[in-house]
Amino acid sequence: MLLLPITMSVVGVTVFVATAALMTAHFSHVPNGEYLVQLLITLPAIWIALFSPVAGWLADRFGRRRILLISMVVYALVGTAPFVLDNLYLILLTRCGVGICESIVMTVTTTMIGDYFKGTTRERWLAAQTATASLSALLIIWTGGQLGAAFGWQGPFLIYMYSLVLTCGIAAFTWEPTRDSALETRAPESDVRFQKLPVARMLGICLITVLASVGFYATITQNANALVALGIHDPGTIGNLSALASIGVPLGTLVFWCIARLRITWLLFIGFALIGAGFVCMGATSTPIGYAFAANLQQIGCGVMLPTLLVWATSGLAFSIRGRGTGLWQATFSIGQFLSGITLTFFSKQLGGLMPTFSALGIVCSGAAIVALVAVFLPVRSTYRAAART
Repeated sequence: MLLLPITMSVVGVTVFVATAALMTAHFSHVPNGEYLVQLLITLPAIWIALFSPVAGWLADRFGRRRILLISMVVYALVGTAPFVLDNLYLILLTRCGVGICESIVMTVTTTMIGDYFKGTTRERWLAAQTATASLSALLIIWTGGQLGAAFGWQGPFLIYMYSLVLTCGIAAFTWEPTRDSALETRAPESDVRFQKLPVARMLGICLITVLASVGFYATITQNANALVALGIHDPGTIGNLSALASIGVPLGTLVFWCIARLRITWLLFIGFALIGAGFVCMGATSTPIGYAFAANLQQIGCGVMLPTLLVWATSGLAFSIRGRGTGLWQATFSIGQFLSGITLTFFSKQLGGLMPTFSALGIVCSGAAIVALVAVFLPVRSTYRAAART
């Protein structure tokens, strides 16, 4: 029940894939309607970035479970509201509410996993979040298309009712975590090293997270454009090849499960090396199937990198500050999502297209992998492994 709510964040990004054109046509009479429809898709991510640190503070100050249940109910209400609205500006307002609720859900569920579990078990549950989110995107895109076919551009908003089902599950199967909870008693917080938020440490992790997030969303958001540039125009074929690429994230999660005991520097090297190699191959390929396999390799790297960074960010944090640390990381990850589109647009104009931009990102990520490899041999104790294995 703590894994499934992460899919709510995927809804905001992917649910309109099949009906974006219908919405643009419907609101064509509104000034700047095309721009505003695109803003509907990205607006929740902006609020996730802005509100996630606040959500973490609220979780630490007032408890996890109560605000989680409230936010999931509100999420269903504001998310579904556009089904009965026809005012684009009111719909934009509801999207702000969706983003705020998503920030709470993502931050609190991740924090509760950290509260309930320790060591390898916690690492695997946190990694499973990444896989769950990636796999759910395939089902959500299909469901959004079916609802759009049945009810028009407003149909996909009905997916947000799914939150009420999850609310019942959260209410039935979770409890408010405390220092003395059952799981804490069996696995005491022997890994706690920070009673106050380690600002410098978190800023370093967040900087790396921005680069990883930009790389992650660059592939997800640009698959269709890249395949069109390679001569594929059939939506079904584009969907199939994009799905092949997306399967890389859960595969990368499985790789993380197998190598999670390595030092953080080794994990960063492996993740960035795979991402960099994938980007370079994506930029160099001349065939759609070659692009799909290269994007799959890049997404495998993301599947290794994202749980690595999340576990690194939350390891060693005391119960009283874990929510704030998680919220700060979630905000940074969303900033990367926002910057991804801007970055690719800017460099595509400077470098002469999307494919050269992929190659440039591959060089940057490969450089990051080299830095991580150098760090492997430095005589510095790994804080990640020290936090997770004491």
